[in-house]
Amino acid sequence: MNDTPASFQLLPGAASSPVILHIPHSSRAIPTDVRGGIVLDDRALELELDHITDSHTAEIAAAAVEAAPIAPWRFVNGLSRLVIDPERFPDEREEMLAVGMGAVYTQTTHRERLRPPGADPRPLIDRYFHPYAEAMTAAVHERLAATGRAVIIDVHSYPTEALPYELHGDGPRPPVCLGTDDFHTPRELFARAEEAFAHFGGTGVNSPFAGTYVPLKYYGKDPRVSALMIEIRRDTYMSEPGGAAGPGLISLAVALAGLVDALSD
Repeated sequence: MNDTPASFQLLPGAASSPVILHIPHSSRAIPTDVRGGIVLDDRALELELDHITDSHTAEIAAAAVEAAPIAPWRFVNGLSRLVIDPERFPDEREEMLAVGMGAVYTQTTHRERLRPPGADPRPLIDRYFHPYAEAMTAAVHERLAATGRAVIIDVHSYPTEALPYELHGDGPRPPVCLGTDDFHTPRELFARAEEAFAHFGGTGVNSPFAGTYVPLKYYGKDPRVSALMIEIRRDTYMSEPGGAAGPGLISLAVALAGLVDALSD
């Protein structure tokens, strides 16, 4: 494992683009000192990474940038979500605490122990979570200043079969799930995403995963910040769990580029 991975990267797009592709869960990198606080042996950890990582979503986003007439910006997490999950609330507001998956996970996808009992999450939150949140907030601020709006497209994937950690895994599992927010997902944004991903066997809404990421500074406050989560079922583009990408990756990237283009007018 990489001992000194970049914690995150903001990859510039066109100055005129309001779109930020957010890729929070694509990396498998875990710093050595953080690895020491995980109780799984190496084989079990690799399997957990297969299950929990949104594999190849960074490649989908990168290919979409290449295909888009106006390049979007990208904010990419360089660390595994087993280090910190930047999309969780860092406190008791987070519903995933019920399964040991707050900002710092204590359990695995199969509800087994990931970290020792009583492990203090605060050092990891201070070291990784807060700087990530601040940088993403700054990226949104810059798009607002440059274009008058910011559009966050949250790029994720999910397994074909529900895993034990899923709180809402008994609902539909469409090829593409669109996660929405009542305040930050306007109807036009949702409609354009439905159109862009219409040819993959159907889209669904907020099942098996709901909502989308907006920095807390803007959340529920600034309608100039719009957001949508794209959850791609993994069998549409890769071998599960954690296997190679297939030809579906390029098709998805082209669809994502089409959505970016529609949002860049």
